Amino acid sequence: MTDRAVRGAGRGTIREVRGAIGSREQSAAEICRETLDHIASINPQLNAFNTVIADRAMARAEAIDREPERWRDAPLAGVPIAVKDNLCTRGIRTTASSRMLEHYVPAYDATVVARLEQAGAIMVGKTNCDEFAMGSSNENSAFGPVRNPWALDRIPGGTSGGSAAAVAARLTPMALGSDTGGSIRQPAALCGVVGLKPTYGRVSRYGLIAHASSLDQIGPLTRTAYDAAVTLGVLAGADAADATSAADAVPDYTAALTGEVRGVRIGVPRALLEGIDAEVSAAIDAALAVLEARGAAIVDVDLPHARFATPVYYLVSTAEASSNLARYDGVRYGFRAKADTLRDMYARTRAEGFGPEVKRRIMLGTYVLSAGYYDAYYLKAQQVRTLILRDYDEAFAKVDVVAMPTSPTPAVKIGERVADPVQMYLMDIFTVSANLSGLPAISVPCGFTAAPGAPTLANQPPGDGRLPIGLQLMGRRFDEAALLRVADAYERDTEWSKQPPPLTIPNR
Repeated sequence: MTDRAVRGAGRGTIREVRGAIGSREQSAAEICRETLDHIASINPQLNAFNTVIADRAMARAEAIDREPERWRDAPLAGVPIAVKDNLCTRGIRTTASSRMLEHYVPAYDATVVARLEQAGAIMVGKTNCDEFAMGSSNENSAFGPVRNPWALDRIPGGTSGGSAAAVAARLTPMALGSDTGGSIRQPAALCGVVGLKPTYGRVSRYGLIAHASSLDQIGPLTRTAYDAAVTLGVLAGADAADATSAADAVPDYTAALTGEVRGVRIGVPRALLEGIDAEVSAAIDAALAVLEARGAAIVDVDLPHARFATPVYYLVSTAEASSNLARYDGVRYGFRAKADTLRDMYARTRAEGFGPEVKRRIMLGTYVLSAGYYDAYYLKAQQVRTLILRDYDEAFAKVDVVAMPTSPTPAVKIGERVADPVQMYLMDIFTVSANLSGLPAISVPCGFTAAPGAPTLANQPPGDGRLPIGLQLMGRRFDEAALLRVADAYERDTEWSKQPPPLTIPNR
């Protein structure tokens, strides 16, 4: 392929990597070494990885090369991948980007990690994220912020910012993220890649360090809808270790990518889109026009309770986070502060081990669950959560997918909203509904801003200052195939997903 010849298979898509290995153009070891060299070159600028496991990755690549027949039909054989650092990996440090777990080494793999390796994937490292997956900007990591490869002074989005930046910068063809309120889709949009949040229960959560258990879901970040479909086919399916995983049959997602969307009804909640960034609005309108030209029907839908989704989300998620993080007390595992008494040890462990955003959410969650406030806040939020789900059920009686922006703005500057948590939380306004309702959703690149120039590496040509914009599509429960079909059809008529960020241009 021309694209592969120019850039090298190691920086290509999953399809390109598999093609290079299958045709013997490159070995898995050659691709893995190229990937590790690229990470060593680019990651110091991005801070996308907390841990790189070069020796382990090379050993696995060489083992795959020694048994080509065994791995011939494996969908991810030889493909370098990255894993968000809140997913447990046996024998590999798993920190959740927190001092609380800075030295934690799990004795087991998350189910998704095991399934990827069974499919032949080669894990090269663990990606930086907001601490315990709490944030919208990836500035809350104990190991420093991740930088957006399109503009190094901008956020990559949170909480899976390291995974999104790694895929956007061509460090790996795919990276896993977790999505509690948009934490796969929002960084995908801000970094210009594809991010898929499956239906709640479609993918096992076993081995995911919990943030909010009724909202969390694991999914892939990739460069194309096809790669997302291949990865979801590996990840999806029931798991005896996770009672919330669904027993629904897993279809062949790639078979749905026909390019045909004629007759597909796409709902647009126009009233919800008022007040968003003008360039985002223009890009969404242009994306819908592309799909309409392919034969899709654009239909107005009403989601009257969606405007309450952000406060509902932050009541529910903080309550669940408060409960989940109670286990980090310095007694059983993780960081333990030195103290003279047990009470002081508890207090100092949590004061020193958790960062400011995690502390804020624990306090909010404890408050809304406390006597006298439970009914007024948490219970009311759960009731409105049900109304939000009903709105989507009514919408999906009329349409096949619902479309809206992934983020109301492009990537903001690092530090711009740290002092104003409410403004930061409002960046999730279009993504949290999918988590509250358990619905699948995908973000695909749909354009760029015309922003002024941004800082780049001193020894590389400056970028033109463009910042990516994402189109979000939501679907019915367990109908990820419809989302992938529409996303793939859109990609066929556009070039957004093929453009690399300035950071990688000299190495295309």
